[in-house]
Amino acid sequence: MVPAHGVGTRSDLPVPLGPAAAAASVTLIISFVVLAFLWRSPRSPGGGRPLPRVVTDVVDHPATRTTVRAVALAVLIAVINIGFVGPDDPSDNVAPWAFYVTFWAGLVPLSLLLGPVVRYANPLRLLHRIVTGALRIDPDGLRTPPASVGYWPAAASLTAFAWLELVAPGRAEPATVAGFLAGYAVVQVAAATVFGARWFDRGDGFEVYSSLIGGLSPVGRLDDGRFGLRNPLDGLERLAPGPGLVGVVVALVGTTGYDGISRTTWWTSTVTEGVLGGTLGLAATTLAVGVIYLLGCAALTPHGAHEGQRPGPATFATTLAPIAAGYAIAHYFSLLVFDGQQTFILAGDPLGTGADLLGLAGTRIDYTLLGPIAIMAVQLLAIVTGHLVASVAAHDRAVRLYRSEDAVRTQYPMLAAMVALTIGAVGLLFAG
Repeated sequence: MVPAHGVGTRSDLPVPLGPAAAAASVTLIISFVVLAFLWRSPRSPGGGRPLPRVVTDVVDHPATRTTVRAVALAVLIAVINIGFVGPDDPSDNVAPWAFYVTFWAGLVPLSLLLGPVVRYANPLRLLHRIVTGALRIDPDGLRTPPASVGYWPAAASLTAFAWLELVAPGRAEPATVAGFLAGYAVVQVAAATVFGARWFDRGDGFEVYSSLIGGLSPVGRLDDGRFGLRNPLDGLERLAPGPGLVGVVVALVGTTGYDGISRTTWWTSTVTEGVLGGTLGLAATTLAVGVIYLLGCAALTPHGAHEGQRPGPATFATTLAPIAAGYAIAHYFSLLVFDGQQTFILAGDPLGTGADLLGLAGTRIDYTLLGPIAIMAVQLLAIVTGHLVASVAAHDRAVRLYRSEDAVRTQYPMLAAMVALTIGAVGLLFAG
């Protein structure tokens, strides 16, 4: 059966849990102390090294963007069709592998490398343009969505996907995958038809996720609009804040946390397997992450803030992006490396007719590419680095909003929250 969730924890990781969790936590605390003493004023965002002008010209050309989206739309349609009419066995149908492994597990590393790739290649944006053109409807929409809606549709769609991926019965069945993709496309395009193409900016969970993680990419827009190499922290400042953004990042961290905890021996021996237990567990884990984050924001009050600033949980929402990225890499890294091979193997015979379109007939997944030590190193490095970058981003934002002595004070609860999340994340890697 297709693994319809992230990579499983490994019992053969060669480092004991206690020292690993302690080392990660101490690293985070030491970094906080160093920041408190040496980082007393906000850095100046902007700048960077521009790439050759031809890069921006080619990427921004309408023909390039349309071609990329047309290819993505063709792939989406093919995956949906294969899911419905291809082999019934998930092990022989490329649709679940393409969606759960190549797309979902590959979204984070690709966005970290190249920026908000889903926004650029989003096939639903092209489909929306086709639909509005055929119906002769203004692509800017019929009405403006209420400001209070914000990113909540994206948070809801990401949670719905997580439920499908981790809880839903028959989640690996090709028809289930195809049905979800088709339904998701219909809902998103219909909403964009009413509210305009701007709907995707905050309503498409996959696009918002990619944009959030893509803010950490060293490649991005500079102040003059050109593509260039930049400080990744600058990208976190570019995502427009709004209602529901906290919900998005909490959903990402919480659902990935549930992915880990649901595969521990404690969970499998304590919780009765089924939709109800899985749904409650998913909700509880996400809620727990939300509570931890809000407790970390307990000291964010207007007292001591610069004039006109009213810091709150939403102010620091994007600083959770590095943590979400670290969790995703830790949980999905080996899944992408190993099972990602199966997508291409099955793509050579998409309908199960015996075709060999890619010359990969008879090929098997090569599990010798990485050993347990390499996997452990990547997992621990991803989690610790994610929390370190989040700590730096939160501290820099704090000194931007508060006087330096008040900025450090406001970060004590956030440090405690990050240490708790770090210990929990490392613990899940070793639970099995």
